[in-house]
Amino acid sequence: MPQTDSTFALGRLLIFNLLGALLVFSWLSPDLLFWTELDDAVFFTTNAWLHEGNPAWVWLVAATNARLFDVISLVVLLVIYLWAISRDPLREPRLLRWGGIGITMLLVAVFMAQGVRLVIDYSHPSPTVVYQEVNRVTELVDFATKDSSGASFPDDHGVNLFLFTAFMWRFAGRKVMLVSLVAAVILSAPRILSGAHWFSDVYFGAIAINLIIAPWFLLTPIGPAMARGITAGMARVQALLPGR
Repeated sequence: MPQTDSTFALGRLLIFNLLGALLVFSWLSPDLLFWTELDDAVFFTTNAWLHEGNPAWVWLVAATNARLFDVISLVVLLVIYLWAISRDPLREPRLLRWGGIGITMLLVAVFMAQGVRLVIDYSHPSPTVVYQEVNRVTELVDFATKDSSGASFPDDHGVNLFLFTAFMWRFAGRKVMLVSLVAAVILSAPRILSGAHWFSDVYFGAIAINLIIAPWFLLTPIGPAMARGITAGMARVQALLPGR
């Protein structure tokens, strides 16, 4: 059920922000090498699976890093979004209401992307750029795919996937959120498996950004007010259309 009330959930907001801050601390602390060790472990383990003797896996990783898979990812999110709309018990005007929610989500995504670029001046290349003599999926298939990035942190794709999950939790409920979370994990995995992103680009960078920023929209009146305002604006436009 969509929740469009303007509740200010200060307790949960602070908890999520604290979790985000703890992730940042675990990343920045010079005494902790957790993320570095985990990144290397994940990369070298998964990279070892990419070889000519494992053609089915190579093809799967290459295919899920091709441009077409980005379209498939969007279709998956659209299906979840339409499912959320269909579960809305308030039939009228649910399409307008969810249009407002969707546009609000896009605006927050743009705000987060631009804000991160302004605030975070750090990035790093992907593991396939850092390490030499590694298996490159682009050298093992004969179609265009992706296995490297000169600036892989943070994973913008992962940021948007987990933001989508957060919006589904706030406006569609726990069941849709859980399906969205599974989709986010699956759809963000290919870049890690190909070596185009470090594990931490997603599971530190993308998640920390969402934990710190998204609650200020979703656990305060800001997000619901934006959604209601956009919905009201679309309703006024609709009323002016011929035949209305």
